[in-house]
Amino acid sequence: MSASNAALCTKLKQLGFSQENRMRLYGEEFEFLSDPIIIADGAVVVDAREKRSHQTRRIRIPLPIVNMANSGHKAA
Repeated sequence: MSASNAALCTKLKQLGFSQENRMRLYGEEFEFLSDPIIIADGAVVVDAREKRSHQTRRIRIPLPIVNMANSGHKAA
């Protein structure tokens, strides 16, 4: 993993996208089962369990959040 990808993952974890955290995304509440996973430039996912159905899914972190986290660590 490159230094910039590691910094992006660290920033996303600070924003709450980390294992065992819960968050409401896309109208559903999820419990995260993994830390962020970078699958391509700008595409970051996290494995999560949907609270209501208990279904496990791979959820894409919204691009505006990824861009905000990315710009935040480039400026530092």
